[in-house]
Amino acid sequence: MSTLTSPSAEAAPTGIRALAKRVTPQLDTLPTAAAVVIFVGMIVYGEAAYGRIVQFNTLSNLLINNAHLVILAVGLTFVIVTGGIDLSVGAVIAISSVAGVMLINAGWNPWLAMLLMVLIGTAFGTVSGILIQYFHVQPFIATLAMMFLGRGLASMLSTEPERVPDDSPLRSLGEQLKIYDGPKVNDIVLTPGVLIAAAVVAAAFFMLHRTRTGRTVYAIGGSEQSAALMGLPVAKTKMSVYIISGSLAGLAAVVYTARLGSAQNITGIGWELDAIAATVIGGTLLTGGAGFVLGSVVGALVLGLMNVLITRDGGIPPEATTIITGGILLVFVLLQRAVLARRRE
Repeated sequence: MSTLTSPSAEAAPTGIRALAKRVTPQLDTLPTAAAVVIFVGMIVYGEAAYGRIVQFNTLSNLLINNAHLVILAVGLTFVIVTGGIDLSVGAVIAISSVAGVMLINAGWNPWLAMLLMVLIGTAFGTVSGILIQYFHVQPFIATLAMMFLGRGLASMLSTEPERVPDDSPLRSLGEQLKIYDGPKVNDIVLTPGVLIAAAVVAAAFFMLHRTRTGRTVYAIGGSEQSAALMGLPVAKTKMSVYIISGSLAGLAAVVYTARLGSAQNITGIGWELDAIAATVIGGTLLTGGAGFVLGSVVGALVLGLMNVLITRDGGIPPEATTIITGGILLVFVLLQRAVLARRRE
């Protein structure tokens, strides 16, 4: 007497096949896995070639110096997953930091000035979202226009560096906190700015990967028309991702200004490209529909560690950083193309 088995039961892999399926990375996670491998490889190479890379103080400085880039990359992740782009974040940092420091020096409450720095970014993101969603301007053009606007306003406010007062609470966000007292200078040191970046990553991870809004962001990146036909809030979500990106750019301005202790109109030039590169290196597809917040964090740390290795080497000119970044970015774009081609198959 024969027993009937369901097709799903017959198709379910068992034994070695099931184990292989579990450990084999999905296509969408392949670029992120590659970024992790590159990051670990850079650490191993740096330790072998220059030494003193795998140390608490080196890793602490890596986090402190790139906290603002991590925040920017998280914001860009939301935008790029929908298939958009935001070129204004570097200029937002310039206008936010200059305006905030000038207001503090003019006697404003420093905490109110810091809030205004974030809200300036929110305003820029809102305008970008309105242009893109309701006036149907291409994201590249809309955010490029906002980039020029932000950079111009920053130059109108001041062409000289604006220094943060020594006793300002803003500087406290850049103060180093010793978490672990190691031998000599090998300490674990963090700043409130790093903790802010960690909180942003945690909140963004939850929102993008665990909420209905996050699922809508992915659906828009997969097919905006299909997302609208499913009744998803496409307009609201597209607006929100640019508001998130702009607000996080304003927050990144607070974190960076606190660490540097000054602001000027040329701050943030090219940082939008660094943030985009970090996001792409971390596995977010430029075509939208796939990406990971933690992958963008890894991408930002890859760029930061690259600068550390170039500085340690001493023989590589700083100008080569952009060339190396471009090369790494090209590799990951080609990898993304291969993933998309495999998807279609």
